[in-house]
Amino acid sequence: MISEHEETTRETQERPASPSPMALTWHGEPGRHEELTHTMLMGQAKRAAAALARLGVRAGDPVAVHLPLVPESVIATLACGRLGAVRTTLPVYLTVPELAEAARDSGAKVIITADAAFWDGAVRPVKPVLDRALRRDCTGVRSVLVVNRTSRPVSWTAGRDHWWHEALATR
Repeated sequence: MISEHEETTRETQERPASPSPMALTWHGEPGRHEELTHTMLMGQAKRAAAALARLGVRAGDPVAVHLPLVPESVIATLACGRLGAVRTTLPVYLTVPELAEAARDSGAKVIITADAAFWDGAVRPVKPVLDRALRRDCTGVRSVLVVNRTSRPVSWTAGRDHWWHEALATR
């Protein structure tokens, strides 16, 4: 005689694993559509948390996120949660003086930004605005993770700037 538990276990073992359910669907830049399952999203969040930890982020530390509405913003939030870090938002629409003040006030040593973003039908600079803001006495920022959204050339500060995709690929 087979117990109810044994029958349930056997059924579970015989059934193929169901695919991970969809966690995030994003429609953005012209013709760009991204979908991430829960497994994919949590995997990226785990890699992002590891990247932040390698940059010195610990529990309680602020991490500033200067991104448009893109999947990486959600991933950054989850990564901060994994570390117990505090995610703070630096809106992409801020002027250079406003962004400099917000960056200083955040106390973040790490900022996550994008090379540029699409909105109102045009490509708008994101990192160049951040770079100008950081030149305004934002000496506390040690690292900038840059999400490549538009594949446009951007200025680069060696030792400070890191590509998001490369940081997440590093184990």
